[in-house]
Amino acid sequence: MPEISLSSADIILTTLNARYIHSAFGLRYLYANLGELQKITSLDEFTIHERPLDIAEKLLNKTPRIIGFSVYIWNINEVTQTVALLKQIAPKVMIVLGGPEVSHIPDQPEVADLADYVVKGAGEISFRLLCEQILQGIKPLNKVIDGDVASLDKLVLPYTYYNEEDIRNRIIYVEASRGCPFKCEFCLSSLDKTSKPFELSTFLDEIDVLYQRGARNFKFIDRTFNLKVATSVAILEFFLERMTDDLYLHFEVIPDNLPDKLKQVLVRFPPESLQFEIGVQTFDSEIQNLISRRQDNDKTCENLRWLRENTGAHLHTDLIFGLPQDTLDNFAKSFDLLVSLKPQEIQMGILKRLRGAPINRHTDEYQLRYNPLPPYNILSTRDIDFITMQRVNRFARYWDMIANSGRFIHTLPYILADKPFERFMQLSDGLYAEAGSTWKIALKRLFDLIYTVMTLKMVVNETTLKQCLKEDYQRSGQSGLPAFLQDKRMKKAPKVGVANKRQSQHSR
Repeated sequence: MPEISLSSADIILTTLNARYIHSAFGLRYLYANLGELQKITSLDEFTIHERPLDIAEKLLNKTPRIIGFSVYIWNINEVTQTVALLKQIAPKVMIVLGGPEVSHIPDQPEVADLADYVVKGAGEISFRLLCEQILQGIKPLNKVIDGDVASLDKLVLPYTYYNEEDIRNRIIYVEASRGCPFKCEFCLSSLDKTSKPFELSTFLDEIDVLYQRGARNFKFIDRTFNLKVATSVAILEFFLERMTDDLYLHFEVIPDNLPDKLKQVLVRFPPESLQFEIGVQTFDSEIQNLISRRQDNDKTCENLRWLRENTGAHLHTDLIFGLPQDTLDNFAKSFDLLVSLKPQEIQMGILKRLRGAPINRHTDEYQLRYNPLPPYNILSTRDIDFITMQRVNRFARYWDMIANSGRFIHTLPYILADKPFERFMQLSDGLYAEAGSTWKIALKRLFDLIYTVMTLKMVVNETTLKQCLKEDYQRSGQSGLPAFLQDKRMKKAPKVGVANKRQSQHSR
């Protein structure tokens, strides 16, 4: 296993992942294709929860000449702070940026001005050539460098560069194809011309090596895993032959393409071994046409029902709020329909302004107003005011805590009753009025809050509600009893604050 984190290095490849469990797949591709430069290159990953000053110190301790950052919407703030520090402390170190957040000229963030070079698009070839020039003392004339799109069979695959710690503790990202043939305007993949597959036998040989090394958590990042069904079936058969109790596979699939050949393989997988990420986004055909999204809604519904009734796959479905022309009432229809199909999770996405995404052409006509700060979430539209947008943001957060968490399997159906969106919005508004926040709510307190809001502000049978919550609480493994099971109100006498609490410790 090659060493990819060195004590000193002329080149450092780095990024700030959202969480430790994530791994930087793109950096491993860059490293795999560096050729002889690998010997002087270190790959170092951090998270957005680490201090930029500490990250800068760790990077500079390796005395690099070049530092390449992978920049995304989720780490742009922290990367900007880190690069700003590096340029103050060690201005001679060359900073090279790549990734989707800096790849769309002239729509670039502030960090692009701080950097020495920016590689647009695919970087496997261009980054290596740039490093060779810099190390030879040649200064490229252009700050922005177009990425060379190499044919996939010319790329060195990166899977060797997952180390033992990655295999034990991190998600292993893999891709059987690149690109997307669809043109959904909210997605950067709409800029791709088509989807191109890697040579299947070579790919599966690499995955087999990972499997033999102990990898069991594979996340396919293909935008359309079930686009070419013969390939999908071959990959699924590969894993069926190696099925173990701890094998877990994640695929992003097209919702309206589920032919019989694929169904025949899917029914053979044991429960909870498959997760499908299914982007529904909206069931409104007019909005779909407006944003160039091709989707057969009837087929989508049919396929979701089939998956729930005939497989043990976990369905993680997506809806987007804030699309041009959408309204709150219209979005509620998509939400209620999706709830009726019973996926295990509904991710309530709020539209974000991705740099370079074609949906930006609708900004003026539909008065799309975005947060100027990352993650550039939509604040209001022609048809959705800011207050409504805030309510739905809170709805999404509470939905994640209650519905997507799987902790309220008895209570959730009772909450939703016959009008899911309307009922959950009532609960969401009530929870916010009681708690004043959507964050840092302990699980025991959440049970009490749900009980309080539903009994005071919604039409419920108190006995039934209490029984549902009790069963869910017993499943949660929490110690002690929440207030509603002790038949007492959850509100306590307010604490009296002590302004000099810290100072008083010195006199004891």
